[in-house]
Amino acid sequence: MQNNLRITEIFFSLQGESRSSGLPTVFIRLTGCPLRCQYCDTAYAFNGGELWSIDAILAEVARLGGRHVCVTGGEPLAQPNCVQLLSRLSDEGYEVSLETSGALDVAPVDQRVSRVVDLKTPDSGEVGRNLYSNIGCLTRHDQIKFVLCSRNDYDWAVSKLIEYRLDERVGDVLFSPSYGQLAPEELADWIIQARLPVRFQLQLHKILWNDARGR
Repeated sequence: MQNNLRITEIFFSLQGESRSSGLPTVFIRLTGCPLRCQYCDTAYAFNGGELWSIDAILAEVARLGGRHVCVTGGEPLAQPNCVQLLSRLSDEGYEVSLETSGALDVAPVDQRVSRVVDLKTPDSGEVGRNLYSNIGCLTRHDQIKFVLCSRNDYDWAVSKLIEYRLDERVGDVLFSPSYGQLAPEELADWIIQARLPVRFQLQLHKILWNDARGR
């Protein structure tokens, strides 16, 4: 049991978010999350799943093919063995990213991994869970994401961008409209008007496949 992880699904698709958006990617979705964001579209990963050894996970990733691997959830870091999995994937030569809520310590994560840290906004319902000490651990290899539900969320995110000089610390600061809650064209206009040093993004997988699992 020492090297096992509880897995909801492993599948091959296109990356829908982050700087790697559009790239064919193997996704490893770990089970479990201590947060309950109001817009969550992967609540099916909160419970259940199956136990996989790290060796079995690596074998499945190799079978699916592709050089990009995204470890996601749920909240992957809620399972301690996730850190070992990330290092093993990096050892195998994959381009690895980690999607994390930012509520758990990212410092132990292998520096070869691009950490995509989601800073929770007020309208997410989980803003109190942000672990701001994580910001000091991040480098230009990493990314910070804001999922925005309203103008209030946008203003809050801009304040954090300025307070922590996020655009100077990480490789990409990502502003994404919450699907069905904030019109993409509104957010795009705000970013342009303010000339923000951020990357606007849409959830590509939502546009292509809506909420289909394994896509």
